[in-house]
Amino acid sequence: MTNRTHQDAGTLRIGCAGWTISREAAGAFETAGSHLERYARVLGTVEINSSFYRPHQAKTYARWADSVPPDFRFAVKLPRTITHDARLVGIDAPLSQFAAEAGALGDKLGCLLVQLPPKLAFDAAVASDFFARLKDTFGCMIACEARHPTWFGEDASALLRRESITRVIADPAKGQEGAHVPTTESIYVRLHGSPRIYYSPYSADYLAQLARDMATHAAHGRDVWCIFDNTASGAALPNALDLRAALGLARPGQVPPRTAPDPGRPA
Repeated sequence: MTNRTHQDAGTLRIGCAGWTISREAAGAFETAGSHLERYARVLGTVEINSSFYRPHQAKTYARWADSVPPDFRFAVKLPRTITHDARLVGIDAPLSQFAAEAGALGDKLGCLLVQLPPKLAFDAAVASDFFARLKDTFGCMIACEARHPTWFGEDASALLRRESITRVIADPAKGQEGAHVPTTESIYVRLHGSPRIYYSPYSADYLAQLARDMATHAAHGRDVWCIFDNTASGAALPNALDLRAALGLARPGQVPPRTAPDPGRPA
């Protein structure tokens, strides 16, 4: 599930946006337990996207936390009431509510995912205050998927580095220079499907290159999260399992062989 290549290397986390087990992938999972329990015996992380659309009760998050192994980690997407409605300003009430809910995950809350609206331009004062509030509220990693071109300039990149906010490396990429440049020692990859977003599976060649990139990052001590969001046609889970196999992680708990993979584009 969670894997380290060797001592002092980074952790590799591979998962999907949701834990539904499709019929096509069911053979890779045990039959006993809930979908989440079965999923978590094989994959080490999951991204909760439903929190963007609607709140979940604290007892629901607590039940999810109790359903997974100790080293499993959740990434939780920040509600749209904060990112899209309030646009990062005046967020005290919705942030407090969300913290009271998602905080029930305890130490299994591994990452907050902040996906910004495509038309939300970078404002240094707003961004600085917003991320400071998030960091004061949560003690976990924070990953930001910005989509407006102004978020890929040097001013925004410098702020993300200064505040220790991980830039999400997304596919399809928006084409901006700097979109694949990490801002922290953690890497968070979101694969939405390409060319058809949310639907298209990734090829074996793409996954092989991604595996080499991830192994390179891990060998340099970086923790790497990779989330497949191409869930609409059921491609995410097979892609996640294939990526595990490409990394030599076909069996839960297995660590990849110590190799020196060729460096490629950033994962």
